[in-house]
Amino acid sequence: MLAVLFPGQGAQEVGMGQDVYASSAAARAVFDAADEALGFSLSKLIFEGPAEDLVRTEIGQPAILTASIALYRAFQEKTDLKPAFVAGHSLGEYSALVATGSLRFEEAVKLVHLRGRYMQEAVPQGKGAMAAILGTSAENVEKACQEAAAATGKVVTPANFNSPIQTVIAGDAEAVEQACAKARESGARKTVPLAVSAPFHCALMQPAAEKFASELAGYTFADPNPPVVSNVESAPNSQGSRVAELLERQIVAPVRFTDIVNRLAADGVTHFLEVGPGAVLSGLVARIAKRTPRQNVSALADFEAAQIFVGESN
Repeated sequence: MLAVLFPGQGAQEVGMGQDVYASSAAARAVFDAADEALGFSLSKLIFEGPAEDLVRTEIGQPAILTASIALYRAFQEKTDLKPAFVAGHSLGEYSALVATGSLRFEEAVKLVHLRGRYMQEAVPQGKGAMAAILGTSAENVEKACQEAAAATGKVVTPANFNSPIQTVIAGDAEAVEQACAKARESGARKTVPLAVSAPFHCALMQPAAEKFASELAGYTFADPNPPVVSNVESAPNSQGSRVAELLERQIVAPVRFTDIVNRLAADGVTHFLEVGPGAVLSGLVARIAKRTPRQNVSALADFEAAQIFVGESN
């Protein structure tokens, strides 16, 4: 049984998807649709950079979505791809919704462009921070965040539960720094400040969630088929009527990627296929479901091995 996973922000790189753009009519149509929907040449930024523009949240989010769906559509031209479930990491949930027919790509690319802008605007530059805490349990990280929040009177909470020993935290810069120190004191192997433009997936994003809710109200979501395992609940959702609520909550809620992978394995998934730039999620799956086969499709060169992999999952 196959599950398809889509990456989130941070996976972007200049030139992603250019090989499938050159070789696949379906992929070209995705890039062209993104340019038309946004009213500027996103594809030029993706293929040529500069990299500093591509990492801007309001550009990076639609760029990763576009490259991911272009790869997915190009791969579909070559393979009878019928996953039992689809999921994505944060932004990747939008790719999952497009892949399952819940949301049109042209709508998704406009939504994530706005999502990125609202998230960027929610917290003044320098006020917020994020950090990865490595080599300790999620429970230890949560305790460190609670202690730091109590000591500073500021916000810091887990933002991404990426694996059993990797948790990303977000919040006010002072509180994040204190939480990192407390996590190291309680046994964390390492803490790594992240070069991000805003503290995503925490309560400081509430202004963005409220603005974005107004945008979501203008969209109708079809029932995802197959179901999308949401970031917020780490449970399969097949009801289009619930999508807007889950996407709004996702902006302030932590990404429960560890729970998503465990839930998929419990529901019978035997193979994980990551589609999109990079291979971050494949690496995380290796730490969560260690014996479960995984494969990533980040470029045209991956197609042959991925086709064999998909065949083995049936």
